[in-house]
Amino acid sequence: MRLSGSITALATPFTASGEIDLDAWHTLLALQLQGGTQAVVVAGSTGEAAALFDAEYDLLLRSAVEFVAGRIPVLAGTGLSNTAKTIELTRHVAALGADAALVVTPPYVRPTQAGLLAHYRAIADDDALPIVLYNVPGRTGGDLLPETVGALAGHRRIVGIKEAVADPQRMSDLLAFKSDGFAVLSGDDPTACRAILAGADGIISVGSNVLPAAFRRLADLARGGRRGEAEGWDARLRPVYDFLALEPNPIPVKALLAAQGIGHGLRLPLQPLSAIHHEAARQSAALVVELEHLCRDTLAA
Repeated sequence: MRLSGSITALATPFTASGEIDLDAWHTLLALQLQGGTQAVVVAGSTGEAAALFDAEYDLLLRSAVEFVAGRIPVLAGTGLSNTAKTIELTRHVAALGADAALVVTPPYVRPTQAGLLAHYRAIADDDALPIVLYNVPGRTGGDLLPETVGALAGHRRIVGIKEAVADPQRMSDLLAFKSDGFAVLSGDDPTACRAILAGADGIISVGSNVLPAAFRRLADLARGGRRGEAEGWDARLRPVYDFLALEPNPIPVKALLAAQGIGHGLRLPLQPLSAIHHEAARQSAALVVELEHLCRDTLAA
């Protein structure tokens, strides 16, 4: 598996009564395919994985696999705080048809680098699926350091990393391990353009939930080395990045999805977007429509 380009960490749409909204889920998946998204992640942190019951997780993944029907890879979030449970869940999603597993560093437990090395090797050695490492210290409390990534990058079942640390030196360090068998992917929308221009393979994005065509364009421009055009397009996306950072993910992006008629609300302890940000949401929703129409008109031409 070779992951690259614009990949969406899907939000999970709920009905007004709080159930999984399958119709909205299918609409979201259709918009991703139409916009040129090159892979999707089901039940990551943007998908409120921690708030899903097991049957809901299975329903989302199974329906995504069926809907996508092999047109793009479907990744499933399987990272848990215990290695054996992570292996068990990774085997389970393989049976449901996932193409790869996105495995975040174990939340809360803060293992040493030696522990992280043993954790990921054990999951990869189990051979259930290709594994994408995921490092997001602000959420997990632990940091997967570049030297540890380098020790893992040669494993035949470890096919990439999603790195959410925005520091350019971190990305530079990781790019030393990039190869045909190991992709380096940005996990930070505001710095993804810079990362891809520096050599990263692509992005696993939150904003592409509502801007699939726009993020595909950004990835294509940056991967093509068209620096001026990429940076210009990135600047047009920046107001959306700023909005998405107003409250913890996925609160803002779900407000934008709701403005498109896709889903209603979040699950506790997450709350809907604060009223103080409603005007910013309205402006961002209008910009999203404008940018997506521009991209799709360009594609149609």
